Amino acid sequence: MSELKYYTTEGLEKLKEELNRLTTVERPAISRQIAEARDKGDLSENAEYAAAKEAQGLLELKISKMQEVVSNARLIDEKKLDNSKILIFSTVKVKNLQNGSFFTYTLVPENEANIKAGKLSVSSPIAKGLLGKALGDTVEINIPAGKIAFEIVEISR
Repeated sequence: MSELKYYTTEGLEKLKEELNRLTTVERPAISRQIAEARDKGDLSENAEYAAAKEAQGLLELKISKMQEVVSNARLIDEKKLDNSKILIFSTVKVKNLQNGSFFTYTLVPENEANIKAGKLSVSSPIAKGLLGKALGDTVEINIPAGKIAFEIVEISR
């Protein structure tokens, strides 16, 4: 049984678009490659046919996994989340107490994480340390480089 994963509307739409592209564009393209390779003769010595069949198998596996993810996806209504605590989809401004620098992160599901865009996976060490905390709290978080202390300066959606 697959686990439930939570998505924003935008994240789920991207996932559905990718699944649609795989089934309507990639699948027919591989079928054409197999047909072309089959037309070239002896299948036992046809490397193109073997490669196309292997690509088809990998694509079907990817499609199957994505269909399972979509069927187990749950949307989160951000309007119903509590703004007084840090939860998934919270945008958090924190102050590094060691060097005084400020960082702003939005906590998102793993598959929507993008550190360059400030989207931090809820399964990351920093996000795990911040979840459930309130404005003004100070937290010490274990990261691979050691412990780091943050003060929560702002929480928003």
